[in-house]
Amino acid sequence: MSASPVKSDPAPRLLVRLAAALFLSYMAVALPLAALPVSILHWPGYGNGLAGLAVGIAFFSTILSRNHAGAYADMKGGRPCMRAGLALYVTASMICVLAGLSALPFTIRYAILITGRLLLGVGESLTIVGMLGWGIGLMGHERAGRVLAWTGAAMYGAFAAGGPIGLALYEHGGIATLMAVSALLPLAGLALVHGVPATTPHAGARPPFWRILGTIRWQGMAVALQGVGFAALGAFLPLRFIHAHWSHAGLGLTCFGVAFVAGRVACGHLPDRIGGLKVALFSLMIEAAGQYLLWCAPSPLLAFTGAVLTGAGCSMVYPSLGVEVVRLVPPHMRGTALGGFAAFQDLAYGATGPLAGLLADRFGYDIVFLLGGLCATGAVTIVLALLNAPVAEGTR
Repeated sequence: MSASPVKSDPAPRLLVRLAAALFLSYMAVALPLAALPVSILHWPGYGNGLAGLAVGIAFFSTILSRNHAGAYADMKGGRPCMRAGLALYVTASMICVLAGLSALPFTIRYAILITGRLLLGVGESLTIVGMLGWGIGLMGHERAGRVLAWTGAAMYGAFAAGGPIGLALYEHGGIATLMAVSALLPLAGLALVHGVPATTPHAGARPPFWRILGTIRWQGMAVALQGVGFAALGAFLPLRFIHAHWSHAGLGLTCFGVAFVAGRVACGHLPDRIGGLKVALFSLMIEAAGQYLLWCAPSPLLAFTGAVLTGAGCSMVYPSLGVEVVRLVPPHMRGTALGGFAAFQDLAYGATGPLAGLLADRFGYDIVFLLGGLCATGAVTIVLALLNAPVAEGTR
């Protein structure tokens, strides 16, 4: 008798489908980021402050909805959570289409835009937490690092592609066309995940959200400190180049983005294989080196090198520490824990811009990267302490 053929594990292929759907759908977040401020600044009486608020308000609602998204994923499952988030992407973008109607007063158009952006932020919480819960349910918690890595690669890949595409759509068709395309892409994402099977939610008692945050506080603080360098580079690297009279100011962001995505794809399996804390420690040291190099770089070539090191270092910190978060909580609390964990990073992104801007106004743009390096060094200290701490019973 011939031996029965060994069936291949379908979970990795399903994870790739989820990641592809997230890449397409996350364009609804990425496409308007660069184009919205350009559009609003052309409205009479609307300046940088109101333009920035229209972009950042989505980030605010994302932070506030992380807890609820995590609870929804834990109780209902990752599949309905992610699908609900993608549906909100579509709805929010269609609302924002109305902001492109020139017949409406600018105050009404702005109010419509703010409403859509707030809804988009809630959709982001549901989509990302749902994808993580769904992916981990398919792959198993022992491969959680790979799920976290692919989720991040899809998100930041969309960010890298979405900016220039969004500006081109705006220039050719205006804000209404841009938002219509932003609504269509999540529909394609919904179609792509349609045949991916659901996973069964885990039952169990639900402790208060603040207790979960206390359990993961050190991992959250480390990822927040890592996020300072990430946010500082995204906001101030082009200005650093312009202030220093260096050419190719946008190329530094490209170097960062390519290194970031390449790190996720190439090293996504390492946290599951050798442990999240070890990978996070090495990654944070690389990020710190990149930030310090950007701080003191005397030439654009060294600044590009610093951007590459920062991207490579930042790449694996979130998934590596996320693996530790997954291991610290019971299965029925993973979505809530990962939502809280992401909120630490969200807060870092939100706080870095204003703080770094004040420092740059007073001391110059290079000081921003010194701040990023010092914060990454602080995260190294936290991870070293976690590596040397005894494992408490009952935390697994």
